[in-house]
Amino acid sequence: MRTKGILSVVSAMAAVLALGSVSGPASGEARERAAAARSGGWAATSGDAVRAWNTIAVNTLVALPGNAGGAPPAAQVHVGMVQGAVYDAVNATEPKHYRPYLLDRRFSARASKDAAVAAAAYGVLRHLVSTVPNVADANRATLLATLATQYQAALQPIADGPSKTKGVDAGEAAAAAMIAARTDDGRFGPSQWVPNTAPGHWWPSLNAAGAQILDPTPWVGTVDPFLMTSSSQFRTAGPVSLTSDTWTREFNEVKSLGAANSTARSPHQTYVARWWQSTPVLSWNEVARNLADRDDLDAVDTARLLAMTNLSGADAAINCWNDKYHWDFWRPWNAIVRAEEDGNPATAPQADWTPLISAPYPDHPSGHLCLDGAHAGILAKFFGDTVPGGFQMTSISTLLAPAPADPRVRTFGSFSQVLDELVEARIWAGLHFRTADVQARLLGSNVADHAAENYFQPVGRGREARRRH
Repeated sequence: MRTKGILSVVSAMAAVLALGSVSGPASGEARERAAAARSGGWAATSGDAVRAWNTIAVNTLVALPGNAGGAPPAAQVHVGMVQGAVYDAVNATEPKHYRPYLLDRRFSARASKDAAVAAAAYGVLRHLVSTVPNVADANRATLLATLATQYQAALQPIADGPSKTKGVDAGEAAAAAMIAARTDDGRFGPSQWVPNTAPGHWWPSLNAAGAQILDPTPWVGTVDPFLMTSSSQFRTAGPVSLTSDTWTREFNEVKSLGAANSTARSPHQTYVARWWQSTPVLSWNEVARNLADRDDLDAVDTARLLAMTNLSGADAAINCWNDKYHWDFWRPWNAIVRAEEDGNPATAPQADWTPLISAPYPDHPSGHLCLDGAHAGILAKFFGDTVPGGFQMTSISTLLAPAPADPRVRTFGSFSQVLDELVEARIWAGLHFRTADVQARLLGSNVADHAAENYFQPVGRGREARRRH
């Protein structure tokens, strides 16, 4: 694998990249670009810096307080901002480049791509950490100081001179374009939730003090999308009728399998349900980095991969949270306790029913699977659905027992295998009815398809699709 001074940067930043050990196929476009680089006499730059700054971005943003953007859907939106800027910065210095996302400006092909990556990522991260609400002043100062140290550590190994300067210029321009585009985009706006106590509507649980447990980022569904034409472009079909046979089946399924004290759920199913109570943006970015490293994707193809996965994930989160508050459908713990109100004689209430795992927002569609469907959809377009030798995923769930009792790292053979398991896992957790999972998976897949068809294409392709936006 081609390496540069960025490896010392990773050490200085104390950022750990989880690298895979199994080779996989590079995308056809990546192979074409590598051949063009050799024949054109210019050297492709390693993707090390792109992966290192992705690690910094994800770890920084998911660690923020939930109401400061650390909650999964908001963290996905913010990681999308970083990766969109990084892509534009690298792409702007390419002699043969893909269509830009925002930065329609060219920089010297001799510009340092490592410097461009660092400047773009740092610029957006510094802006986010400086401006998000609900962060204590001391903590904000510490985060900003850490980011500044990481940025200087990234630039230090790069020789001073025009290449470094031009790279920084490209990165700063890409960051400025992203920050300008996302000004007044709806982040941290008012809650979408309109309380409704009628049967079929979600109602929050109470904490020990008797206060409602509410969504820390209920504004996500009103954020301006990155790639979609509207925040509801891929509106789901919606929950099934409460008097239907399908509702009866799904009600009884989660009532049996999803209860905290279920005797129908196996120990392995309980482990899997808890294992998936992790953060999608963290899990999927690790997979993307590992696969990009295995296939030795260069800087621009790694940046393109991470921009496509994270901007698709961001739009999936936006559309998903828009749907959640549009349908306002009740969770299993609402429906099962109040089953006598649903008008269906085949569903029986259980006053003491509680789920294995709970969440503070409406059921439909599943937020996890919206994001999973988008990430997996893009990754499958790059690497194929089935990955030779498999790929690993790591859970950060706080519900797992210490290893080796509950292993945190698991291996999967395909992206569809992951999504199939997740549909079941969210039912085993007592979090969702099956329709919420199935439709969320489709929503995420639709966003991924839309991104691939309309954005990030090589120059000269897909212009007609682009004109629609």
